[in-house]
Amino acid sequence: MQKNLRDLLEEFTSSNKFIGKGPLSVAIVITRRSKDYGLPLSPEDFITEGKGQVSGLGVSAVQSVLKEYGIERTLAAEGGRTSRNSLENMRKYVDFLNDLHKNGVFDQKETEKFWVEKVQAFFAGKPFSIKMDSSRSLRYIIRDLIEQATERQRTGQGVSYAGAVLQHLVGAKLDCALGEGNFNHNSFSTADAPGQRSGDFLVGDVAIHVTTSPGEAVIKQCKENLDNDLKPVLVTTRKGLAVAEGLAENQEIGQRVDIFEIEQFVALNVLEWAKFAAKGRRISIEKLVNRYNEIVYLHETDPSLRIEIKK
Repeated sequence: MQKNLRDLLEEFTSSNKFIGKGPLSVAIVITRRSKDYGLPLSPEDFITEGKGQVSGLGVSAVQSVLKEYGIERTLAAEGGRTSRNSLENMRKYVDFLNDLHKNGVFDQKETEKFWVEKVQAFFAGKPFSIKMDSSRSLRYIIRDLIEQATERQRTGQGVSYAGAVLQHLVGAKLDCALGEGNFNHNSFSTADAPGQRSGDFLVGDVAIHVTTSPGEAVIKQCKENLDNDLKPVLVTTRKGLAVAEGLAENQEIGQRVDIFEIEQFVALNVLEWAKFAAKGRRISIEKLVNRYNEIVYLHETDPSLRIEIKK
């Protein structure tokens, strides 16, 4: 029996992992432009002159379509334009639409409606969770959270969930410890992009770098911090700790950079806020999570980055 349009769209979504904000942006824009261009489409019509991006794939193009369906929330700050996979996703999707057209099953309105529903599901994504269990250490609770993000990243569509969680967890920890307004927060995509900033967070003369996978680039930034009379601090995962220490030693700055593992970096503060009391630990974790969720709400478009506390 021949598959209907929705079955084919679901099959394509699953096999190509078209479920993140980048792929969804591609699908929304190309589907709408197919209405004007007509099928079959040519992938070359959707590539910028510089050959590095999908033309017309910007936040305004995406949001103008979503607004017609009553969706005001921004799907992606750049409309998926800066995603490294957008060109490949565009080619896959154009080929797919051409096949639908060839087989006589393409319907522009129904296809667009399908992707809008996927966007709505994306916004309703399940958050990460922390289970309050007095038998578990605070370090283990933080570790479990990072492992959830790493697993979602492994089975997802290339989104750096673990990196985003790490960054905003450190930001929330600093806000709770120092008070809000002492430094700027950024979306993870902004923080991860190359630029002129001294670190992910600048507190006084301390430049804080947050990364799940420390490499030569972040160590180079640490060296530049030192050259500019800034004190570099690097926060990473358990696996990244030894790597970062080795790289820093290779660059002869091992004794000049403070390198912390995220579990210890956060857990010790929580214990101090709680005055090492059982009741205070829960209150302190709730304070940390609430601030983390506020940062995600203000600076990210993916609500599945939120954390919920389970009793």
